[in-house]
Amino acid sequence: MLILLPPSEGKVAPDAGQKLALTALSWPGLKAVRSTILRAVVDLCTSSPTRAMRALGLTASQKPLIAQNARLRSAPTAHAIDVYAGVLYDALDFSSLPAAARTRADSRLAITSALWGLVRPHDRIPAYRFSADSRVPGLPSLAQLWSTPIGSVITQEKGVIVDLRSGAYVAMAPIPEVCADRAVTLRVLQEKGGKLSVVSHHNKATKGRITAALLTESREPRSVDHLPEVLRSHGYRVEDGRPSRTGVRSLDVIVHDL
Repeated sequence: MLILLPPSEGKVAPDAGQKLALTALSWPGLKAVRSTILRAVVDLCTSSPTRAMRALGLTASQKPLIAQNARLRSAPTAHAIDVYAGVLYDALDFSSLPAAARTRADSRLAITSALWGLVRPHDRIPAYRFSADSRVPGLPSLAQLWSTPIGSVITQEKGVIVDLRSGAYVAMAPIPEVCADRAVTLRVLQEKGGKLSVVSHHNKATKGRITAALLTESREPRSVDHLPEVLRSHGYRVEDGRPSRTGVRSLDVIVHDL
């Protein structure tokens, strides 16, 4: 099983740790694109902070993130699962999972990143600011850079693919058609007063808890048809979602509160 997670805008900057080593990250086939984007981001943030602010969509209060990006090659690193923060990762509460579940995460979880492509929880990365909607002058779009290499990684991974990414990261690297029949996306809806609606906070928190639940499963789902049964066993209300044009199955998870 491959569980695709989005990154988080907020990150915890490590106080100490070894420097970034691209060769040590999972999926070495992504190294060339990682190197290209890293070089461009560091150069931009070092040579032209004002242009970098516009390219990264930052406000004046976020200016320190430009200096952070300029130091990416020398900044201390930590495990990716400890760097990413926010609602989804708070709900996942990785450190409180049983040891067996944390071990499974190293083979089941892949965190999507505009800078690194995909990383495993144990990969060591520095804190950074670079999102799916960032544009670096002189570089192709992130979809042009990442779609094929990330798609190749996804295709090679075995078993059910559970895509919990946000729309921007799905657009950056869609599920390849060749494995669409074993992939599923989840949409979280809140039921209130008999009406269903998408609520961002519920969406992120529920996806974090679903990730934790799937990591506690010693056996992986046999197929996308088996996944609803697995989720229901953890107390979730699951219904078929709207058909996808790409062939990826969609499931709606319906919640009442956090």
